Amino acid sequence: MADYSDGTRADITGDKPPLLIAGAFLSSSTGIRFVCEDLADGLRARGWSVITTSALSGRLPRMADMLKTTWLKRRSYQVAQIDVYSGPAFVWAEAVGASLRALRCPYVATLHSGAFPQFAERWPRRVRHFLRSATAVTSPSPFLQKQFREYRPDITVIRNGLHLERYQARALTAVRPKLVWIRAFEQRYNPSMALQVVARLLDDFPDVELLMVGPNRADWSAGQTLEEARRLGLGDRVRTMGAVAKDDVPRILREGDIFLNTTNVDNAPVTVVEAMACGLCVVSTDAGGVPDLVDNEREALVVPRADPEAMAAAARRILSDSNLAATLSANGRRKAESFGWDVILPEWEELLVQVAGWKG
Repeated sequence: MADYSDGTRADITGDKPPLLIAGAFLSSSTGIRFVCEDLADGLRARGWSVITTSALSGRLPRMADMLKTTWLKRRSYQVAQIDVYSGPAFVWAEAVGASLRALRCPYVATLHSGAFPQFAERWPRRVRHFLRSATAVTSPSPFLQKQFREYRPDITVIRNGLHLERYQARALTAVRPKLVWIRAFEQRYNPSMALQVVARLLDDFPDVELLMVGPNRADWSAGQTLEEARRLGLGDRVRTMGAVAKDDVPRILREGDIFLNTTNVDNAPVTVVEAMACGLCVVSTDAGGVPDLVDNEREALVVPRADPEAMAAAARRILSDSNLAATLSANGRRKAESFGWDVILPEWEELLVQVAGWKG
């Protein structure tokens, strides 16, 4: 039985508490699939009753839809999970959290975004209140767990899950100078750094190529990237693609042997794990949670942010040392296997049952 603030009770029975997930379910409208969609699908496949909100693309309509669903479906769930991002998206997480507290429904807040620590510096009271008000807080990496220990010392790390069966691993030894970059074309992800890496590799590897994939953003675009590629004299060595469906990512990754993660801000980048799952050799900046995600020199090569010379040198090492390439490829795949949904979903189930206080 579930109790509500208006004095009503709902007859909810079963061996798993019915769940509400509030996040960005945008794959049908934008082609971008967030982890919350896979979490919802995975839990349903394991017998959970899951209500999701919202699939609306605009921020204000999405928040309104979340609040509407939270209220109208209040007798149909007994525990909730909220995806929490920094910036304007934090507002809808606050609003949904306040609604759930008014309904006396326990909920889990899941932190995302490598920019969250900077956001918390600007709005410390809001972030502190939100984190302390949640029944439980999770993060997909130890990075945010450590950053917010002062606000909430009991943050649980539950990694972003991956459908490993969709990623066919290759055991790389001799590596081709075929580079792949997948991220939104946005300044904080520093797409121009990937071009600078190619420019530095060109003399030693004249057949070097770079494929860049991701949606455009207001402050950067694929068009700007190609214009800069021409300025650097890279000609047709650089190709760009827009946003792609999640199911197409493994195929795109198989076109390359080295994955570049050039970002200046990061938490637990799923694309890095996807690249490792496909057996690519990963070269990444040390932004945010990346050093917590991979073991440098063993699972990937990690270089300083905004240092294209260091990233080019790391790529050159991989291209010149087959033993290093084989080590990174094999160990990266092994690391990715710890992100399989068969490992992650039971962790979510245990936490949600505990938060709900569910006895079936």
